[in-house]
Amino acid sequence: MTSGEDEAVVCRGLEYSFHRGRGKDGATKAVDGVDLTVRTGEVFGLLGPNGAGKTTTIRAITTLLPTAAGMVRVFGHDAARQRTRVRRLLGYVPQQLSADAGLTGRENVALFARVFDVPRSERSERVAQALAAVDLTEAADRMAGTFSGGMVRRLELAQALVSAPRLLVLDEPTIGLDPIARAGVWERVDAIRRATGMTVLVTTHYMDEADRHCDRIALMDRGRIRALGTPGELKDRVREQDPRQSEPSLDDVFRHFSGRGLGRGEATEGDFSDVRRTRRTAGRVG
Repeated sequence: MTSGEDEAVVCRGLEYSFHRGRGKDGATKAVDGVDLTVRTGEVFGLLGPNGAGKTTTIRAITTLLPTAAGMVRVFGHDAARQRTRVRRLLGYVPQQLSADAGLTGRENVALFARVFDVPRSERSERVAQALAAVDLTEAADRMAGTFSGGMVRRLELAQALVSAPRLLVLDEPTIGLDPIARAGVWERVDAIRRATGMTVLVTTHYMDEADRHCDRIALMDRGRIRALGTPGELKDRVREQDPRQSEPSLDDVFRHFSGRGLGRGEATEGDFSDVRRTRRTAGRVG
């Protein structure tokens, strides 16, 4: 690989603040000088407590928020200046549910095929392939409103995959799902990654998922990256720095580097108007 081809995502000095009032007193800095590199082909976990800045960072990478300060590149393309090219390289499963209950599974995926500019002559086949990849072929013509939580999450994964993305971004993809449904989502992600070499960037509050599936992990807190490495490397660092931790878990790793425990839901890094703006932007993608 030549320089840059082994880097799926590069963030340098990334900053973002939410403004709820006038002047500096009304600003909340959600991302504070993030430097981050995601290597091509890896599963990279971005972990942190509520309000750490994870979702804001994800939105900047996916071009749903502007790059206010710093730089974001996706496979060498500037996310601020080449937004359309970046969007064509990625698939995104947001934390908020995006499937339309009033459409069938097939119609939901076909809608995303149009949004992401899949050629008309290829759409039917690509939609069928995406549904098959997440094991929803038999349920494809049912209304999405009849799907279980796990099926909805797999449907959203199919929506993200229909454009054959080089980068799959998953923001809390299994939140609220039972253990069987969680395992089912990851089985599909792992199988597709093995088959395509796709890069995966994921946020999750489930440390067992991160430990099992992520090649490397960045621990984020208060808008900054506090630690970075493989799960094993991070555990070794805790063991070396705190002799009381003979067999640290990733929960122990997080508490060590952030000084506080993990929450069980994503913080609102902004407000509901930010979520609405993100959904409107997503509707204009492509």
